[in-house]
Amino acid sequence: MTAAGRLKVPSMRSECSDAEWRARVDLAACYRLVELYGMADMMANHISLRVPGEENAFLINAYGMLYEEITASSLIKVDHEGRILARADFGELDYGVNQAGFVIHSAVHRGRPEVACVIHTHSAATMAVASLECGLLPLTQTAMRFLKVGYHDFQGPVLDLSEQASLVADLGDAEALMLRNHGSLTVGRTVGEAFNWMHRLELSCRSQIAAMACNTPLRPVPEAVVNATWKVFQPSERRVFGVMEWPALLRKLDRIDPGYRD
Repeated sequence: MTAAGRLKVPSMRSECSDAEWRARVDLAACYRLVELYGMADMMANHISLRVPGEENAFLINAYGMLYEEITASSLIKVDHEGRILARADFGELDYGVNQAGFVIHSAVHRGRPEVACVIHTHSAATMAVASLECGLLPLTQTAMRFLKVGYHDFQGPVLDLSEQASLVADLGDAEALMLRNHGSLTVGRTVGEAFNWMHRLELSCRSQIAAMACNTPLRPVPEAVVNATWKVFQPSERRVFGVMEWPALLRKLDRIDPGYRD
């Protein structure tokens, strides 16, 4: 199963529809990009994607693999009840699904049927902002797109199904959720859209922490301007995020390491 530091995972291509395989490739790419842009936490956290044409199934990472190792074939298909529907033969490693990953992602996929992709991270910047009483501030143009970000109070590691209702309620119809004292979560109708939201949320948190660290008064923006800026970034006002960026990001990965497509 391993050779020269690489985990060899048997191909799942012949066991998937064309639509599912495309979804697997996109999701594997998203894992690699989260790692590439400095938002990964080794093998913790999770990104999921609804399986096209299957209402009760989504793909998620095998718990035990680093984000930089994730491939299309290594992703596990699971239903909303937690049953594994399909996975590669990991041999003696026998990887399964992280419990917290299942609880969080199944909740969102059930509660937000229009959402295809869910990204959860523990980056230093999002954990820092999630620990501030003030939360995410509209200090920059990028941060203003998250004016209506949701907040979910920390209840311990998300291992109990009883937390699902409050998590979905706190997310509401927003594209992003700050998990207090924990991390962050973004959603999208496509992988590209969800990654775009997470990348911009990360930048917003990094810039806020950097500005606050200067220990000098922060420059506020008038509320009317903040609201107008937020409106500009809404899906009804412009193209869906990720439409242009995602193909370029895939080309970037293909130049670096196309192994995610395996």
